[in-house]
Amino acid sequence: MAGRGLVDDRFFDFKENYKGQTTFFAEEVFADVCQKLGVSGKAPGVTRRNIITAGVDLNSLVGQEFEVQGIRFAGMGECSPCLWMNQAIGPGAMAALHGRGGLRARILTSGTLRVDPA
Repeated sequence: MAGRGLVDDRFFDFKENYKGQTTFFAEEVFADVCQKLGVSGKAPGVTRRNIITAGVDLNSLVGQEFEVQGIRFAGMGECSPCLWMNQAIGPGAMAALHGRGGLRARILTSGTLRVDPA
């Protein structure tokens, strides 16, 4: 929901103007990190990022407004990796994700995101 976050997410209505109302993460980055760490059998959802993308340079969206499935977002900054990534993906994941941990974004318009809209 615009200005509030994703319904049922742990950060929904977290605080006013929160820069991480939603988070994006690149499927390609996840696959690369898993390959480098020798990890298999895990899905990108273990990262607790909300929206998994493919073929998008998320870092280029910092400071930009953009649209996904008719919903407007504002890219606020990198979603820096934390120690949780070492548990979720595997030892060394936090370091491997440096500079490519995803994107924090504010939600500018309300709407419904569809899973795998292809």
